[in-house]
Amino acid sequence: MLHPAARRAVEEYAATPKVYEAAFDIEADRAAARSAAAAEPREDVAEVRDVDAGGVPCRLYRPEDARPGVVVHLHGGGFVFHDVDVHDGAARRLANRTRTAVLSVDYRRPPEHRFPAAPDDVDAALAWWDEDGPVFVHGDSAGGNLALVAALRNPGRVDGVVLIYPFLDPRAGFASYAAAEGFDPREAAWYWEQYAARPADLDDPDLAPLRSDRLATLPPTLVVTAEHDPLRDEGEHLVSLLADAGVTVVGTRYLGQVHGFWRHEQVFPAAEPLMGQVAAFLEGLRRSRPPGL
Repeated sequence: MLHPAARRAVEEYAATPKVYEAAFDIEADRAAARSAAAAEPREDVAEVRDVDAGGVPCRLYRPEDARPGVVVHLHGGGFVFHDVDVHDGAARRLANRTRTAVLSVDYRRPPEHRFPAAPDDVDAALAWWDEDGPVFVHGDSAGGNLALVAALRNPGRVDGVVLIYPFLDPRAGFASYAAAEGFDPREAAWYWEQYAARPADLDDPDLAPLRSDRLATLPPTLVVTAEHDPLRDEGEHLVSLLADAGVTVVGTRYLGQVHGFWRHEQVFPAAEPLMGQVAAFLEGLRRSRPPGL
């Protein structure tokens, strides 16, 4: 059953223009998202500054009394939408709850910059970070795809992975696509069409990480899904694959919730508990690290 806040979100979504419609305006939607985010309340963080991370624009958040290390955050938005401004409020909360610096990566987006521009930018940002302490990658939706791919492309570099309802399967082959209320599969197909530079990319493990033969190389991983999300089953399939590969993995399904709830704590009561779960998961990884690492 949908949580009342989730039901309202589904109803509001039904009235919005759809990305697969011919008249849809990508730039107008991007601008509207930035405007809406700018109007939302946001927490203070001790230090917030824009940085050039190996040629990639990023925003660095450092909370008061930050512990060593960093959470590299990859924003969602179907690869096409959102940016560090849209995710500013969520990145601030993530920094404050984890008491860790957060590096929010403003990776290149399609259709202007197609695959592999985004994962290449994440690689560059990871290579740029040179401070002591653990390195965690965190992403929601398409950002979850990028966080997973970053860990797979950089074995040994990442100490923990957090994936919030990750977008993983270009073939949309799981039953949750048909079960999600108010969702049209044409939307997911449209995002993959913007991201892939050519049809063969849809089978590339750096775009479709469920196909990767390197899953066993991953560090401890948290995968969060939402009950009424079309992406639910692919995220939970990943949990099964990682467990079978011997990876330390935790999978959590948030009942009554829909895609996108993590970022909107003013709307969805489950958003703040999820932020707390992420902070606790990363804290547990800190405590399990060998001394001096």
